[in-house]
Amino acid sequence: MTKKERYKNVIAWFEQNRPIAETELKYKDPFQLLIAVILSAQCTDKRVNMITPALFEAFPTPEVLAASNPESVYEYIKSVSYPNNKSKHLVAMAKTLITNYQGIVPDTIDELIKIPGVGRKTANVIASVVYKVPALAVDTHVFRVANRIGLTDNSKTPMETEKELTAHIPKHLWSVAHHWLILHGRYVCVARKPHCEACGLQPYCQTFTSGKAV
Repeated sequence: MTKKERYKNVIAWFEQNRPIAETELKYKDPFQLLIAVILSAQCTDKRVNMITPALFEAFPTPEVLAASNPESVYEYIKSVSYPNNKSKHLVAMAKTLITNYQGIVPDTIDELIKIPGVGRKTANVIASVVYKVPALAVDTHVFRVANRIGLTDNSKTPMETEKELTAHIPKHLWSVAHHWLILHGRYVCVARKPHCEACGLQPYCQTFTSGKAV
């Protein structure tokens, strides 16, 4: 199977079996989503969703969060991974929104990555989910699944993965493709002992069809 054929089959399967794929983070506005995505780095969405209601209530706006301090924020997020760094990032993020963007979350990837705590993955998520900008964010799930299936050729970095995926997936599908791969990696193609027996992508998966152990 050529790579072109693999992409065609994988995309067709997702379009038929998961036509709607969205973030599982709970939020009500761009500011809340930005907070949630920053917190989700190396942490499950489930854990983030457990702590954000109280966090959002305590810090409802960039102005309130910017006037706070990392120590106060830490008390609300201490159960997530790397809470010390993330509490500092959140306060610095809010201050940057106030100082540089009139308290509004910017709508371009170039501006988003200037904000403390926002890397390319987070910027891509915000741009695509909130502002419907064609973007494909690569997190650990996307990185792993793309390599396993054979959509990428053993990419070594998220940027390599992003470049290869966006070169082969139609631009209008970039945003949903991110969610296709992340949800597939979260529930089916898990890191350890993937559920290959329940995976509809078996015929198109390079790892499975080659008989290689995962």
